[in-house]
Amino acid sequence: MIVPLLLVTPFFGIHLVDDATGRGIPLVKLETVNKQQFYSDSQGYVAFDEPGLMERRVFFFISSPGYEYPKDGFGYAGRDLLTHAGAVETIKLKRANIAERLCRLTGQGIYRDSALLGQPAPISQPVLDGGVMGQDTAQAEIYKGQMFWFWGDTDRTDYPLGNFHTTGAIAALPQGHSDAGEGIDYRYFEDGHGFVKPMAPSSEPHPIWVSGVTILGSGASQEMLAYYAQMQDLGHIMNSGYLKWNDEHHEFDRLKQFSPDTGWRFLDGHTNRVTESGTTYVVGGFPSTIRVPADEKHVLEPSAYESFTCVGADGSIMRKPDGTPDYRWQQQSPPIDPRQEQDLISKGALTAQQAHFLPVDRAGETIFPHGGCVHWNAFRHKWIAIFTRLHGKDSELGEIWYSEADAPTGPFKRAVKICTHGDYTFYNPVQHSFLDRDGGRTIYFEGTYTAEFSGAKNPTPRYNYNQLLYRLDLADPRLAFAEAQ
Repeated sequence: MIVPLLLVTPFFGIHLVDDATGRGIPLVKLETVNKQQFYSDSQGYVAFDEPGLMERRVFFFISSPGYEYPKDGFGYAGRDLLTHAGAVETIKLKRANIAERLCRLTGQGIYRDSALLGQPAPISQPVLDGGVMGQDTAQAEIYKGQMFWFWGDTDRTDYPLGNFHTTGAIAALPQGHSDAGEGIDYRYFEDGHGFVKPMAPSSEPHPIWVSGVTILGSGASQEMLAYYAQMQDLGHIMNSGYLKWNDEHHEFDRLKQFSPDTGWRFLDGHTNRVTESGTTYVVGGFPSTIRVPADEKHVLEPSAYESFTCVGADGSIMRKPDGTPDYRWQQQSPPIDPRQEQDLISKGALTAQQAHFLPVDRAGETIFPHGGCVHWNAFRHKWIAIFTRLHGKDSELGEIWYSEADAPTGPFKRAVKICTHGDYTFYNPVQHSFLDRDGGRTIYFEGTYTAEFSGAKNPTPRYNYNQLLYRLDLADPRLAFAEAQ
């Protein structure tokens, strides 16, 4: 169906929408017969104005990870369109993903094509904000009534190297009937020269990555701490420790640098609050296998940390009187993780059914988690995990899975794939529980969409190395398999 645009433009608009919701779909690729490629923006628009290809019928191949368009008799998924300037045609795609892709949260040109077509955008900076071209791995918490967001390495407009000492922004919480589905109106902390400023300043050029952001206290006495690691390279840490947010300078101060023997005793990943036997703990890591009493004194004291494991200090399996593995909190051994569980299974020390962090799919195949988060969900009355699968069938790190359990430590027994990204990577997914709607039925999660660690030969323009936001309806019957057993 062709309809006129709101404003007269030289562009022909193509609007790619979800056939079930009518919502625009980001990241739909249109490709002409001569291999020109165009990607829909966060409202699902493509603004087309190609000399020689206007005012005539042009065939577009149509594809998008997790979405489908019917194939013709020759196996081509696409259609021809009359490219008339000043008009827009809507094309409906069927969503195969369970999760719905909503928008890109970071980078340049989030609503580029909407702007070219004269369409209104839902955020105040729709084409460039803070000079940011790309951002890696998000952390977010509510601190003193506002959303605080932090990211890792950040690309800039004027040079290939950008900010490697953590980027930050604040945003207001959604009000009334509004939600985060169309983007977040970030207010970046900027350097006064059109780019973001470092949140963890350092005289060393090596990257500083922040995680385990933790809010302690309440009201005006709240404080925000974060674990930091200054990296020699991708796999080696130069130094690490804790940072504390400085409300006056809008950046982190160094609070404590770890000694080499600190080991696993710090909060990494995304944190939760759990109360047990009258003590409130901050629980961190993925899986949620490290905890410490929720106050600054204990957070800074390595001896106060406990890990969740069934492996004793001597390396043997701790067992209950009935002979089954005794998974519990203790202080001597490092926390267990999926890889260690897999090794113990291969050695016959554990059975696959006894593992806490190696769920299976409907076919009984083990789904190996690699990065994610765990949060309590009021709608499911369960702890839910959103995570990337390592060695997925679609790609090495591009599949996102859902599982649930009665405790943040599992056991997570079964899992369902909720979205995929083709041969691309989508790592470090995080659900923002403070954005939940409908009593927790509707949840939102984001992750880093990047060609790194993937088989993708051509990075996606504008989208590459940026954050994509998804929505998941926890009442979807396709999630029933993942119910805690």
